[in-house]
Amino acid sequence: MSSSVTPANDRRAVASPHTPVRLPVLAIVVPCYNEQEVLPETTKRLCQLLSELVKGGRIDGSSRVWLIDDGSRDRTWQLIDLAAAQPDSRISGIKLSRNRGHQIALLAGLLTAQGEVLISVDADLQDDLNVIPKMLDEFSRGHDIVYGVRQSRETDTFFKRLSAEGYYRLLQRLGVEVVFNHADYRLMSRRAVEALRKFPESNLFLRGLVPQLGFPTTTVAYDRAERYAGESKYPLGKMLALAWQGVTSFSALPLRAITALGVTVSMLSLAMGIWALGIRLFSDHAVPGWASIVIPLFLISGVQLLSLGIIGEYLAKIFIETKRRPLFFIERLVGGGASGEGE
Repeated sequence: MSSSVTPANDRRAVASPHTPVRLPVLAIVVPCYNEQEVLPETTKRLCQLLSELVKGGRIDGSSRVWLIDDGSRDRTWQLIDLAAAQPDSRISGIKLSRNRGHQIALLAGLLTAQGEVLISVDADLQDDLNVIPKMLDEFSRGHDIVYGVRQSRETDTFFKRLSAEGYYRLLQRLGVEVVFNHADYRLMSRRAVEALRKFPESNLFLRGLVPQLGFPTTTVAYDRAERYAGESKYPLGKMLALAWQGVTSFSALPLRAITALGVTVSMLSLAMGIWALGIRLFSDHAVPGWASIVIPLFLISGVQLLSLGIIGEYLAKIFIETKRRPLFFIERLVGGGASGEGE
């Protein structure tokens, strides 16, 4: 996914003998949930990357790593607090008052962190940090959003690869605008984040929401590594829940499909009724009244239950959205100020 950018949007600083070059402040936003095994290595690598970018004159010296504790039950927050307290630390910590899920924790970090450029990355070190300089290059060329896109899925199991790629294709067929093989590894400019702040949705699916912003975008390809330590915080159940969230938050096609399904089942029921009538008239093997009643009854009952379930899912989303409850509360913030509280 790419868009052309005019020279007027080029963000590369133009230096003159009397004008100092102003470097962008970078904020790397990292949602964390029970990540005590991998967090020390994650903070080490991210801080090292920031130091290299600062020394190379790519970003401002006030750039920081923002770690968001999403109600962890292990020592994740203690490690964040300790890292933020170190002398000359580049770590800031945000502790949510309770577990709110990956998408809300990520949004909390984006809406709270300071910086002209914000990059979201998972804590498990599977996303290749070496492409962050490439993301910054694209930002300097005028792109407000830079998506990190996997160029292969060799580290996935056959089932994970098949289901993930099939899901992206399903979303696209349902009319949902998503970037193929992109998760939540992306760069966003400050104006893109501020535009995202104006979306008051409770049912978050950022992979579908960010493309709605409409600013200049592009992609960078990377290879996803194995998880450095610990266990995945996205088991099959959570992945299916996120997948269903993406479908029902951005497409009304399942509701429209109910009508088509109803017509199809009605035709099948009519055909079965004709078949049962034929058996009754031209055969001696039919049990009187069984086929013509039981088969259409089973079919129609199943369709009705399925239809009510889909309608109920959309009604539940309407119910949640109309409450307008805050998505998160920040319990503590360490290692730096914040640009604002979350919705």
